[in-house]
Amino acid sequence: MGVPRFTRPKTPATDSPSPYLYVANCGPAVGISYDTIASVFNTFGEVKGIYAADESGTRVIVSYSEANSAQQALTALNGKSCVDLGGRSLHIRYSVIQPNCEAESQQVNEQIPVSLLDSEVNIPGLYLVHDFLSPQEEKELLAAVDERPWISLSKRRVQHYGYEFCYGTRNVDTKLHLGKLPSFVSSILERISLFPGLNGSTSILLDQLTVNEYPPGVGLSPHIDTHSAFEGLIFSLSLAGPCIMEFRRYLDGSWVPDAASSAYTKVENVDNCSNLARRSLYLPPRSILLLSGEARYAWQHYIPHHKIDMVNQSVIRRGARRVSFTFRKVCDFIVSPCSTFLTALIFNKYVLLICMQ
Repeated sequence: MGVPRFTRPKTPATDSPSPYLYVANCGPAVGISYDTIASVFNTFGEVKGIYAADESGTRVIVSYSEANSAQQALTALNGKSCVDLGGRSLHIRYSVIQPNCEAESQQVNEQIPVSLLDSEVNIPGLYLVHDFLSPQEEKELLAAVDERPWISLSKRRVQHYGYEFCYGTRNVDTKLHLGKLPSFVSSILERISLFPGLNGSTSILLDQLTVNEYPPGVGLSPHIDTHSAFEGLIFSLSLAGPCIMEFRRYLDGSWVPDAASSAYTKVENVDNCSNLARRSLYLPPRSILLLSGEARYAWQHYIPHHKIDMVNQSVIRRGARRVSFTFRKVCDFIVSPCSTFLTALIFNKYVLLICMQ
């Protein structure tokens, strides 16, 4: 369940006391836990909750039961050094709830656990290999793509090889072949053939590569890679910086493919969706992820728009950039839109709808 979103009051702080305080210069990113913050502010009255004010990890919202308690805390702590909070000087002002709006951030104890291993996630078809590359290989790959031209999107930069992915249609045009994949990924393609979970005797042909560069705070919206555009194996190599990847599965028919667009149908207000299954996995630099089977077709994957991530009570900063290499195989037939018929295949207790010519 989501928590309220907070904002500044419209009237001056001295004229609009409220039970909510915006507190800057403390939080997990500077080594101060929510429990520690709560213990300090509980001195002035009952604290209902501690919330992240934004994604920085250095600003929080303290929610009191009564406005009088918040007023006492503001008077006692604002602009002063607090020994119990590492001697930090706090900057405090009143805050109010935005009506009819839920926050994307959650209390720490409401966040789903972050797994470090694919076996902990327990999603069939999902595999993660750590240290797939050496630091030197990572450096060489980053240098290779930085020598090539980038395409600027609204919040990130991309490069396409083999075929260009069209974000407007969420599809590829097989008539516009960009050529073979670049030589600097040849060793990666050779190594992928030995990936866990794959039949070693099976030849893996990957002919499309998208390179994404994510600046700090930029993630990826929840999605399932278009099933009519790409075949069943998707490999994602993480370079330069870490991130958290979350997986969502909408049960009991809440997730359905959109036959008109060959994409997925979004479910709004997902925090209030009782039949939503969620998993979270930490992707360190130089690791590679495989999505196949159920993980590829039944689970949305996305990267939260954070500058920091909490992993087992540790603060992990995203870094100056994160670069991903996503390898896929373009389908021999592309249907855009699906205008013929849908064949339903039952696979591991979920329904997979595939567009057929």
